[in-house]
Amino acid sequence: MAETADQIYARVQAGGDLPAPSVTEWDVFPWVVRDGEIAPKPLAPPAPEEPRSGEDGVDCNLCGTDLPGVIWQDESWRVKHLKQSGLPLVLILEPLEHYDLPDLDEHQAAEFGVLTVRLARIVESLPNIARCHAMRIGDGAEHLHMWFLARPKDLLSVRGSFSPDWDDILPPGPEEIWRADLAEVARKLATHGGEALV
Repeated sequence: MAETADQIYARVQAGGDLPAPSVTEWDVFPWVVRDGEIAPKPLAPPAPEEPRSGEDGVDCNLCGTDLPGVIWQDESWRVKHLKQSGLPLVLILEPLEHYDLPDLDEHQAAEFGVLTVRLARIVESLPNIARCHAMRIGDGAEHLHMWFLARPKDLLSVRGSFSPDWDDILPPGPEEIWRADLAEVARKLATHGGEALV
């Protein structure tokens, strides 16, 4: 269902200049421009770790059952989207309970692994999707959340570890296509259990 690379390219070309990704404003962005050249920022000296959002489950905005954007859920896990963005799909897999990755017991870890592979397979089975990149950073929030980013087929500029930046740079595509892809992912996940919620 996702747009073809040609459709994305034509839409982007018609829209004019692309914006810089918001990551360029983050304090951890590692580059500066000096005399027209890009260079690494000086490394900051060591400092104590900052608390993450929801540390020890206190005031965690990822805990709870009534969160927006949930497209699929079972008794332990959910898959959600945040908002429509530049890549065809950006999804998040997270436990319903407050766990970080090292907190998962063997059974939960097995479920997480199976769901990660299943979700990647489903996303890559969608028309016009070449890859499903999966990543977990975990520096911002303690509650485990694994990101899945659908990379458009034949749009080679968007390959690799800069896909999250391209997601922020590219304008969103047609909403009806995005919603159809969300529904298809939820439907296919529900064939293995849980409930499709879109």
